Amino acid sequence: MSGLSATHTLDKIGLTMSTPARVVVLPNGSNSLEVQDLIIPDPGPHQVVVKQFASGICHSQLHQMRGTERDSSLMLGHESTGVVLQTGSDVKGLSEGDIVLVTWVPKDAANTPRAPESATLETADGSIAISQAVFTWATHTIADEQYVVKVEGDIDTQVTSIIGCAVITGAGAVENTAGVKAGDSVAIFGVGGVGMSAIVAAKKLGANPIIAVDLDADKLVFARQFGATHTINGKEEDPVAAIKALTQHPGKRDFMGDDISGADFVFDCIGVKETMETIPQAARGGHFGVDNGGTAILVGVPHTSVELNAIDMLLNEKKFIGSFAGSCTPSRDFSKYVDWHRSGDLDLDALVTERYSIDDINEATTRLGNGLISGRAIIEF
Repeated sequence: MSGLSATHTLDKIGLTMSTPARVVVLPNGSNSLEVQDLIIPDPGPHQVVVKQFASGICHSQLHQMRGTERDSSLMLGHESTGVVLQTGSDVKGLSEGDIVLVTWVPKDAANTPRAPESATLETADGSIAISQAVFTWATHTIADEQYVVKVEGDIDTQVTSIIGCAVITGAGAVENTAGVKAGDSVAIFGVGGVGMSAIVAAKKLGANPIIAVDLDADKLVFARQFGATHTINGKEEDPVAAIKALTQHPGKRDFMGDDISGADFVFDCIGVKETMETIPQAARGGHFGVDNGGTAILVGVPHTSVELNAIDMLLNEKKFIGSFAGSCTPSRDFSKYVDWHRSGDLDLDALVTERYSIDDINEATTRLGNGLISGRAIIEF
């Protein structure tokens, strides 16, 4: 706490203090991450400087690392926990010493007309490194106040770092985007950190059955721990046929007179072409003249086009929709997910399966890219 007191004292007498930080940088023209010793400047009017406890390592960061259209160095990471060190002159609702979650989603966009600013830093070679909204693979960060959410009470400052992306993306897709209700049938393709969070939310909301689909047998065993009632290994059986066998709707028939089957909601937490084209097929058919069909929800970040069976979508009145960041409002949802963790409904200790130091970031991203991390990995500072 001495560092916080010193900063507070300097501010009182009108002085300022920049903050040394170790920051993961992806230099322009390189595919290898570097840990650089940089300086976090004093915050602008709407900025906050945060000393970080831990940061999640999200799969979407791999897409940024592998992107070819890049003309600047990048700073990565977009979910973390930390403590506020400094606040800008116009920051409201945040004070030095507050425990916070950092995220890439504006915390209350509906009531904040000002567009948030993305963070940038001067790197070791004098160039400017940019971020997509925030950077959290760093011992300290600076962020627009809209990306920093105060958390009340005592929290686990390590595992809660994944709430800012993994949890809101998966759980929010189920709760906010889809609006799953008790008794709805749910199928989830891809049960990494985001998919597991979706399973937790489906269980919390009373969905049944909750069907987990993956190619990794160990992840499917893990999924049952989080609330999956059934699991399907896509290497061993046709997931569409298996889902339909588990979700029969006796007495209901489609336009062609065939019995209806399929899940009410099917989530793709991967975003590859095969899964995107599969999830509408696994969604429930429409009861002709009575009920619309089920809904396929794209959660994973896609990098290809997709072809849908238009006749199936039309005749069964199915929906294919996207869920971006779980349709979340962090100022509303973060405290709820923290409470889920406190109550044991969201076991973040189990979901965080690997922990790394900042110096091991290349090893961590390599393992993530090779599919070797079953839940979510974090960097501990």
